[in-house]
Amino acid sequence: MEELIQRINELARKAKTSGLTDEELEERNELRRKYIDSFKASMKDQLKHIKYIGDEDNGKA
Repeated sequence: MEELIQRINELARKAKTSGLTDEELEERNELRRKYIDSFKASMKDQLKHIKYIGDEDNGKA
């Protein structure tokens, strides 16, 4: 994942300075999609493991 972020950042810096070729634009879009998909999967996994404890379970009953 760190290498993915590093490459995305390299392309972002280049886009600001000299611009990107069509191939680099395509690569940047693919890398961004992979990053977003990975982030979503990680977030969904975290949410699956959250347990809600309601008012009746916190000792007030």
